[in-house]
Amino acid sequence: MLHIIKKNLKFFKNKSIIITGGTGSLGNALVKKLLGLKVLKKIIIYSRDELKQSEMIKKYSSMDKLNQLRFFIGDVRDYERLNLAFKQVDLVIHAAALKHVDMAEYNPMEYIKTNVNGASNVVKASLENNVQKVIALSTDKAVNPINLYGASKLASDKIFVSANNIAGSNKTRFSVVRYGNVINSSGSILPFFLKINKSNQTFFPITHNEMTRFFITLEQSTNLIINSFNNTYGGEIIIPKIPTIKIIDIAKAINAEKKIKIMGMRPGEKLHEILCSRDEANLTLEFKNYYILMPTIKYIDGKINFFKNKNGEKGKKVKQNFEYNSYKNKDYISFKLLKKIISSLN
Repeated sequence: MLHIIKKNLKFFKNKSIIITGGTGSLGNALVKKLLGLKVLKKIIIYSRDELKQSEMIKKYSSMDKLNQLRFFIGDVRDYERLNLAFKQVDLVIHAAALKHVDMAEYNPMEYIKTNVNGASNVVKASLENNVQKVIALSTDKAVNPINLYGASKLASDKIFVSANNIAGSNKTRFSVVRYGNVINSSGSILPFFLKINKSNQTFFPITHNEMTRFFITLEQSTNLIINSFNNTYGGEIIIPKIPTIKIIDIAKAINAEKKIKIMGMRPGEKLHEILCSRDEANLTLEFKNYYILMPTIKYIDGKINFFKNKNGEKGKKVKQNFEYNSYKNKDYISFKLLKKIISSLN
């Protein structure tokens, strides 16, 4: 269970935090969760979507929460604007990204500008403003990537990990959190299938009947990110232990009577996803609820002991040739639980 560790809350007291891409599904969930902590000085939402920002302003004005919130319209591609938004900021959650696998194949430079150049801009702005801690969000598609989106996120991960070395005497530290699909985020498969079920369409389009994916709830992802601020040293990639869902089971759980049509895999799509690759097993440590991928590069600060987290839990090295993939994952969401999740969303 990925829950907030209470002693981590002290870390946030009187601090200011900024969320890039803060108007998305995850950004909204993070804002709600961070407001609930009742210890932060300021929460800044940074995004290029003015409509979603206006909707958030209306939402939180009705809840009388606006005194703690600030809104910046801006793009992570724009370093000057980003640098301005990072003034007097203590903590950064970097969630801004272009994410659609098939669209990346047709628009590679746009994804590079946002996912790679944007990551570089976040690093520079963080160092320029002496930010204390940066948590960058990654994806399972960054592991052994076969598509442009995954390759751009792998490059982003490398940028954030290596940023700890260029920080020098600067106090800023950078860590990465990597997980799978968020089960009910906008643009994910579950709301897409729910929409189809309510429409006149006579079938669910499935790319492959054996396709699997890692899934995590919004609640679990926000708790994981919040815990990571006080539970990381800098340079590591945090990978939670999360369940697998067979994509065809989602359609069957929504409506077993509706036909399923196999459409073929889309450009850049994988049949199964990987969170820890076999090639990274020598760098992977296992903890109770997550894995840590240690950095491949040597650090200026060579005293970091990644085998023990800041809450005192000790990790252990995984076996040689270990791989954490969605197909061989021991934890599958049962059909019964899947129906319960879908029922709650409806």
